Amino acid sequence: MALESAFVSANAPFGATSLTLRRKIIELNWPLVMLLAMIALTGTAMQYSAAGGWTPWAVQHIMRFGVGVVMMVGVAMVDIRNWMRLAYPIYAVALLLVIAVEIMGEIGMGAQRWIDFGFIQLQPSEIMKIALVMVLARHFHSLKPDRVSHPAALFLPLVLVLVPVALVLRQPDLGTAILLLAASGGLMFIVGVSWKYFAAGFAAVGAALPIAWSFLHEYQKDRIYTFLDPERDPLGSGYHILQSKIALGSGGVFGKGFMAGTQSHLDFLPEMHTDF
Repeated sequence: MALESAFVSANAPFGATSLTLRRKIIELNWPLVMLLAMIALTGTAMQYSAAGGWTPWAVQHIMRFGVGVVMMVGVAMVDIRNWMRLAYPIYAVALLLVIAVEIMGEIGMGAQRWIDFGFIQLQPSEIMKIALVMVLARHFHSLKPDRVSHPAALFLPLVLVLVPVALVLRQPDLGTAILLLAASGGLMFIVGVSWKYFAAGFAAVGAALPIAWSFLHEYQKDRIYTFLDPERDPLGSGYHILQSKIALGSGGVFGKGFMAGTQSHLDFLPEMHTDF
């Protein structure tokens, strides 16, 4: 029923009566909010365990989550038809920010991915993840079902996807570029784009891999080599994956226990608080 209501709301005339604020709050997807809260609190507990206290990571994490919840609820209060109107402008702003990285981006850990505004360091590719989903949803929403797989209808989405992907690859950020492609491909699959296009796309990627390999940075090639054989450089590029194997092997199914992780507390990991 909630999905049906959202669909009706999105397809209603732009001048249709909006829900009251109280009704919007009641109809929020509270199970999803609670699931996100549980995930965030689990991450906070892990950061607390890694540091042996609230500082420096756990307290920052929980504060950011609090701000994020407020923003999330605020976004949910806005009529979905307004987000439809703003999809293309938001994409344009995100694209300009990604382009700005080329001009004024901050370099960190070998890549140029952030813009320093003084009070905040912004990574435009993260905004592009949201903007790309919004603009693709807006585009396919305007098409009739029998037009979704028409070549002419797919030209604009391909441009909208490939331009930011190419810019993100230049930063270089291969992981985010792959995520942009995966999210876009998933959305196109959901809206009903023919599987034949996906088959052709996978075939083209496979054929282009030998050529693409020559354009990869050395550290990207090194990551692939390490993935295939972490033992080749146990104290260098293979160090982290070997430590993960040690952690899994020594901790077993249930782990060493809260506040008892040997790989973190004995300083085997240089970045013990991240998603490693």
